[in-house]
Amino acid sequence: MHRTLPVDSSPVRDLLALTSRPEVISFAGGLPAPELFDLDAMRAAYDVALQDRSVLQYAPTEGNASLRALVSARLTSRGLPTSDVLVTTGSQQALTLVATALLEPGAVVAVEEPTYLAALQCFQMAGARIVPVASDAEGLDPAALREVVERERPALLYLVPTFANPTGRTLSAPRRAAVAALAEEHDFWIVEDDPYGELRYRGTPVAPIAAASDRVLYLGSFSKIGAPGMRLGWLRAPADLLRAVTIVKQAADLHTSTVDQAAAAVYLSHNDLDAHIARLCVEYGARRDAMIAALPATVPDGTTWSDPDGGMFVWLRLPGDADSAELLREALRHDVAFVPGAPFFATTPDPATFRMSFTANTPAEIAEGMQRLAKVLR
Repeated sequence: MHRTLPVDSSPVRDLLALTSRPEVISFAGGLPAPELFDLDAMRAAYDVALQDRSVLQYAPTEGNASLRALVSARLTSRGLPTSDVLVTTGSQQALTLVATALLEPGAVVAVEEPTYLAALQCFQMAGARIVPVASDAEGLDPAALREVVERERPALLYLVPTFANPTGRTLSAPRRAAVAALAEEHDFWIVEDDPYGELRYRGTPVAPIAAASDRVLYLGSFSKIGAPGMRLGWLRAPADLLRAVTIVKQAADLHTSTVDQAAAAVYLSHNDLDAHIARLCVEYGARRDAMIAALPATVPDGTTWSDPDGGMFVWLRLPGDADSAELLREALRHDVAFVPGAPFFATTPDPATFRMSFTANTPAEIAEGMQRLAKVLR
C-alpha cells in the first residue's frame, strides 16, 4: 500500500503568489529587508572563501569545522554553553531532520496554538498527530501544557518562544522554567526554534529554554540576521541525538552547501556581526513602531493586536466573525497583502485572525500600505 503525503494546494498560497506584483505592498512574508543585507562584506567573504578550491568539493555532513566552532562560540557567549552544532540547510531542514529522527507515524507532537505554519506541515508529513496547547499574551500557558502532557503523552513540544511566528509573543522567563521542568518530569523533547531571538528592539533578553534543560533541541538560523539565500541553519542537541540526526542528514543531502558555509565562516571571522544586528534592530524597530502607530486608524474598533518587543510579526484579530481570507482577496485589489491566520492553527482555526510582517518595508511604505489596508478593513 502506497503512503500519500498529506500535502494539498493552499488557496492562501495561491493568493499570495499575486504579491510578487511590484505594485503590491506586502506585509505577508517574513522577509528580511534586502537593502539591509551586508552585501559588500558578503561579497568579500565569498572572494576569500573561493581562494581555496576545496570549498567547491564534497564536505563532511556535520558541516564546516570553522563555522561550527564560530556558531558554538557565539551561542556560548549569548548564555547557551555549546560544544558543537550540526550545520543544516536552514533551520527548516533541522526541523525536518529532527522530525525524521524522533517521530514514528502516529506520534504526538504538542504545539502552541497558533504556531509556525511550516512546522505544522513538517509534522504532518512525518505522520504525527498534532495537539494544540493554549496560549495568551505571554505565550504558551504552562497549565494548559501540563494538561495536554498528562493526557496525550507527546514525544515532543515545538515552540518559537522568542518573538513567535506568527504572534510576535515572547514566552516569559517563569513560563520557560515551568515548560523545561515539565519536559524533565515527563521525559519529552522540546524543539526550541529561535530564528528571531537576536532581533530585539526593546526590553531585556530572556535566556533560551535550552539553557535550563538537556531535553531541548535548539534550532538557529543565519537567515534573519545574515541572508536567507545562503540557507544556513544549525542544530544544538545532546551529543547522542546530534550523531543520530547527522546520519539522517547524510541520507537526505550529504551536506549543506560547502561554499556557503565557508563564506559564512569567513564573514563571521572578519566582521562584527553584533554591529550589523544592532543596525538591523534600529531599522526594524522603526518599522515596527510605524506599523503599530498606524494600526488604530487602519483596523476597525474592537480589533486586538500583539505588541512585539522584537522579531518580524504583528498578530491581529478582527472583531466578530470576520474572514481574513476573504478580506485578503479585497486587499489584493487595493495592492496590499497580509497572511490570513487560519493556516497557523493545528486544529480549529480562527478565521478572524491574520499576520502582518513589518521588516521588509520602509516606514513610508508601511504608512502607504496601511492606508490601502484601511480601505478594506474599515
